[in-house]
Amino acid sequence: MQYSLRQVGQIVGIPPSAIRRLIDAGFVAPARGKRREYRFSFRDLIVVRMAKALSDAKLSGRRISSSLKRLREQLPDSPPLAGLRIAAIGNDVVVMDGASPWRADDGQYVLAFDVAETQGTVAFAEPAGGAASANEDWFARGLGLEETDVTEAIAAYEKAVVEDSCRSGAYANWGRLLHEAGRLADAEAVYRQGAHACPDDAVLLFNLGVLKEDQGRWADAIALYEQALAKDPEMGDAHYNLGLLYQARHRLRDAVRHFNAYRKLSGG
Repeated sequence: MQYSLRQVGQIVGIPPSAIRRLIDAGFVAPARGKRREYRFSFRDLIVVRMAKALSDAKLSGRRISSSLKRLREQLPDSPPLAGLRIAAIGNDVVVMDGASPWRADDGQYVLAFDVAETQGTVAFAEPAGGAASANEDWFARGLGLEETDVTEAIAAYEKAVVEDSCRSGAYANWGRLLHEAGRLADAEAVYRQGAHACPDDAVLLFNLGVLKEDQGRWADAIALYEQALAKDPEMGDAHYNLGLLYQARHRLRDAVRHFNAYRKLSGG
């Protein structure tokens, strides 16, 4: 499974600009899609999450650098069957891959951890002393189920937003799965519910714009992409899609402006 820049930001909880800094520093090396958009692997996702955990633990730049390098070398390309958890324990960040927990910065194994197996899923543990919220559990469950049971994944995302009415990532993934299943009216309802609950979220507006494109409602799609960019000017995919729409409508100056913005953001 691959993840877009938006999905990685949603899952980890950091802005796209921070992810791009990790790319520029060489810690994350995503592939490129057909539109030159970033496509992140499972390993990339975990490295980004580790970077946030290390930063939150206020470790030095040297320890962060060595930890990220070690993590990238040791992680698999796909989730291990026993599951994988990352926890900040005091000033250490511990990776728990089944029965062998190890410290991220020096690779030393850590004992006396009770590691619950989560078959085929990725779970990010909270720092010691605080349990992960039910909302985070449902979101992680939905993410892990997308490739194997779409119906259950949709149900998990629905439960995630019941726990937290402004869980924008859950709305985005829930709506996307409905959209991919051809249930456009249901997907639109989810996107609009999410946009109302999370008024500052740009991704939901973008996804709704894609849906409007699929319905052939070009003017609505343009308006939604522009609204998304007003909230997140660095959303490269919105610039690219707007460029195509404006080009098709012979608004060449607008098309060039958005294509240039896209190329600048994607490093092309």
